Parts: sequence; C-alpha cells; structure tokens
Amino acid sequence: MTKASKPLFLQNEKVLCFHGPLIYEAKILQCDNATTNGCQYFVHYKGWKQTWDEWVPETRVLKWTDANMQKQKALRELHTAKKATRTSSTALEKPPESRSSSRKRPRDDTEDKEDDYLKKLEVKIVIPDILKGQLVDDWENVTKNQQLVTLPRKPTISQLLQDYKKSYKGKSKKEEQELNEVISGLRLYFNKALGAMLLYRFERPQYAEIRKTYPKREMSDIYGAEHLLRIFVQLPSLITHTNMDAHSVKVLKIHLAQILDYMLQHKRTLFLSEYINADPGYVSLAKNN
Repeated sequence: MTKASKPLFLQNEKVLCFHGPLIYEAKILQCDNATTNGCQYFVHYKGWKQTWDEWVPETRVLKWTDANMQKQKALRELHTAKKATRTSSTALEKPPESRSSSRKRPRDDTEDKEDDYLKKLEVKIVIPDILKGQLVDDWENVTKNQQLVTLPRKPTISQLLQDYKKSYKGKSKKEEQELNEVISGLRLYFNKALGAMLLYRFERPQYAEIRKTYPKREMSDIYGAEHLLRIFVQLPSLITHTNMDAHSVKVLKIHLAQILDYMLQHKRTLFLSEYINADPGYVSLAKNN
C-alpha cells in the first residue's frame, strides 16, 4: 500500500504553476497524496479554458509569494527576450524567398518548446516522506506560528555538506570530483536562490538584518538544513533552465538523493527541534514589509 504524503498545497489554494517554460497563476482543484511519486495536484490556470486543467507533480507548483511572482516575471521577460533574439537572427540568416515558406507557425513552435521543456521537467528529485513532513512543519512554524530559525545556524549548510563529503565513500577519483562539483554547485544555487525564491515573507526582515550584519559572508555559511531542504523542491525547475546534458543530470540526481538520505539519517542533529518566537516589533515589521 502506498504511504500518503502530507501535501504542501491545499484544495482551492491560489498558487503559481510551471507550464512549459513559463509560470502561470493557478488554483488547486484536487490533491492526490497517495501516489508513488509524491503528491499530485489537479490545477486550473486562471484565464484559460478548463481543457487546460491538468494533474501536475508537486515540483511544478510554487507558493503564491512575492519572490515567486518576481520569478514568474523574470522568466516571462527572459522568454520574450529570447524569442525576439531568435526571430531577428533567423530573419537575418535566411534568404528572403525562404522566410515565409519555411517558417513554422508560432503555435507549433511554442508547443514544440513546451514539449521539450516538459520532458526536461521530468527530472524528479524524490524527497523522503519524513523530510517532506519537515518541510510542512517548517512552513507552519514560519507562516502560521510566526517563528524563525535561529541564525547563524550550527551546523551551517557549508558545514553540513563538508561533513557529508567526509562520510562519502566514492569508488573512484572521478566520483569524488563529481561530488565536489555537485557540492560547489549546490552552495552556489543556494546563495543565489535564497533571497529570490526560498524565503517566506515573514523571514525577509531577518534576512535583511543578516545581510547587514554579515556583509562579506555567503548565506550558505549562515543558514542551515531547514533552508537547504527548501531548495530541493525548487531544483527540478531550476535544472530545466540549465544546459546540462542527460548524463550530467543523472549524476546530479544520484548525488542529490544521497545528500537527502544523509540529511534524513542525521535529521535530529541537523534540524532545529524548536524555532524561536519573533518579538512583536519584528512581527509588525514583517507585516508591513
């Protein structure tokens, strides 16, 4: 019997959802948390006919936050810019007599690109159910209970990854080199993504204060497992915007799965058992932020 996963999104919740290379406003109509691949959501895209309603994996759904709306806007602008560049360069390269006859209809071109994108989106990072529960508890602590993670954390993300590296039993120098690249890339992704898409609104004043207090330190040297775990939810969508080949993606998935397994095994020492209560002044600042 399939063990049900605790859903991150609720029925009728307003969300953002990947479809093709872009992000759209959507609404959760149904949730199926008894699948072997984690929670699945039946979504309706605002402004689109019901024929576009579809079941999507949890990796394609984002919380309705200012950070994710900024991500939506950035992707739309990037897509528009790339489309304009493609159109102008194609027009210059082709002889005039061939432009009208060989050009694909925009609808076909878009559908092909969405098909390619969705194939890449099949990159799945399976988060263990216990860690999914950790993500839900983390969300409730911050957004509902108005609590915060104590910062700086011990161990930090950098320390966590280094400890994992020491425990790793690679079979060859090539595997160890791959691991070094994955760890370096994961830290880089985290440092870039934290302020853009990993924080809840309630945490933003704390983040601003941390950046002010530690201006020369990377955020992976400040934050810990609670925030690192959040990036595993976002990684599938981030990977689709890279030029990684199939082999590199496969290697990355293997190492990420092993890092998640390490975090699961050391859950008691890596994750906080209790978050701190924010004082009234902070709560007021966060609400007005």
